[in-house]
Amino acid sequence: MRRLALFAALAVLASSGATAAPAPAPDPAPVGTAEERGVAVAAARAGRDGVRWGRCTGQHAMPGRARCGTVAVPLDYARPGGPSLRLTVSRTAATGGTDGTVVRQGALLFGPGGPGASGMSFPAVALTPAWKPLAEAYDLVGYAPRGVGGSAPLLCADPAERPVGPSPAPTRPSRALLREWRAEAERYATACARRNGAALRHHTSLNSARDLEVVRAALGEPRLTYLGVAYGGYLGALYADLFPHRVRRMVLDSPVDPDPARVWYRGHLARPAAYETRWADFRAWVARHDDVHGLGGDAGAVARAYERASARLAARPAGGTVGPGQLHAAMLTALHHDEVWPHRARALAGYVHGDDRQLLAQAGPMPDAAARAELAAREENTRAVYTAVRCNDAPWPTAWKVWEADAARLARGAPFTAWDHVRTDLPCASWTGPRQRPRDVRTGPGELPPVLVLAAERDAAAPYRGALELQRRLAGAALVTERGAGSHALSGGPNTCVDGHLRAYLLHGRVPTAPTPPCTPHAEPRPRPRDLPPPVLTPAPAP
Repeated sequence: MRRLALFAALAVLASSGATAAPAPAPDPAPVGTAEERGVAVAAARAGRDGVRWGRCTGQHAMPGRARCGTVAVPLDYARPGGPSLRLTVSRTAATGGTDGTVVRQGALLFGPGGPGASGMSFPAVALTPAWKPLAEAYDLVGYAPRGVGGSAPLLCADPAERPVGPSPAPTRPSRALLREWRAEAERYATACARRNGAALRHHTSLNSARDLEVVRAALGEPRLTYLGVAYGGYLGALYADLFPHRVRRMVLDSPVDPDPARVWYRGHLARPAAYETRWADFRAWVARHDDVHGLGGDAGAVARAYERASARLAARPAGGTVGPGQLHAAMLTALHHDEVWPHRARALAGYVHGDDRQLLAQAGPMPDAAARAELAAREENTRAVYTAVRCNDAPWPTAWKVWEADAARLARGAPFTAWDHVRTDLPCASWTGPRQRPRDVRTGPGELPPVLVLAAERDAAAPYRGALELQRRLAGAALVTERGAGSHALSGGPNTCVDGHLRAYLLHGRVPTAPTPPCTPHAEPRPRPRDLPPPVLTPAPAP
């Protein structure tokens, strides 16, 4: 499932035409804050060193012509001569087209979501038809942000100690379960501080945005051409605010809300309602295909079937490993990408009708012990970076009664994820160390080339309000909306209207004129009969 979700996420104005952008104005003199001076020093050093490209091996191996390397960035930009981190980067060189006549436009750097996701596999999209025009004109470049994957990986707990097996549903937690969550969150925050020491405070969104500037210099690009998805869109917005003179073209796909008042706790409060809407969309789709699924002819009937399945799993976990928590986690992934709907519907319908093979294949543990250990390590790394960045970035409430009251209020209208969101971010209530004040991202007219923002109206992971707010804050930004749809990350996806805008912008520098007509939604997926063999998918992670 992770591989599907990754490629769904990847299936993401300078001069017109295919010529390279003119050379930018020289960097301003390295004055200002210590961090600003440190970025200038690190970028100059990276520009001299470049990237030594070699084979992509181990966890970074991928099909095609991709090459991998590293870029050194300071741990602390206020001390550019101090300890450094090496970020892993990957690249597929521009093909120039079948006849070699397509002019190379430079590097297109992909910013993954998260915090905690890696973009190292991005160059592999060069092998897909949807990305061929861009792969002809651009080097497709991915990277792992600081702390992620091979980029000085951050861990807060031993992956081997991660709980496995059936877990309760997070939708209506008991008082005992809430106490367990609070204790677990406190232990995790304490362990993270103890394990990582003073280095932990440098895992922030601002430092990751500064890292983009160093990577740009190492690639030898005078200006940055960037495609950021979800949280990667927020990093792009920070970069645009910090280094507007260095932006060539920038696509911010399904971005999170950059309003400093909503980074991150109030943004956390906005998501359950969006997830509830998307959960209703999924159930309505299942009901429209009741001839295949047999779970009921309306969304309410499907919800009742889900609740019955959850209760059965609580009494007797499927295969001894899949309980209500695993069922919930599996269904949650369906709310990010509707291409997953047929698989999750098959799993639920199969279980309700007495066949748990689909559910075990999609939500159960991987059968191979080594693969399970590798997945656990990857998930702990993701969780550690996600937690560290969000907790360091902004103030969070420290009183449990605030979290509990907000979650209880939200759960009255959005029960599917309200409490789950509390559990995910609760370590921030006990986080130690300095908290940053979120940057007030904002550019004025003429400070920045036109930026292209892509968003789906019913996106659960990045509610549409965030795209509107980002467009408002980046003067001259154009917003392309997929109306009536909710898949997260649109670039290279099934909507030809959205992809047309993406290519026109990246290949020719054209942005749609305002007001931009919305794109009609892409076609809904087709259901898959229950009697097909189970798909070969990596199971969804336990909550």
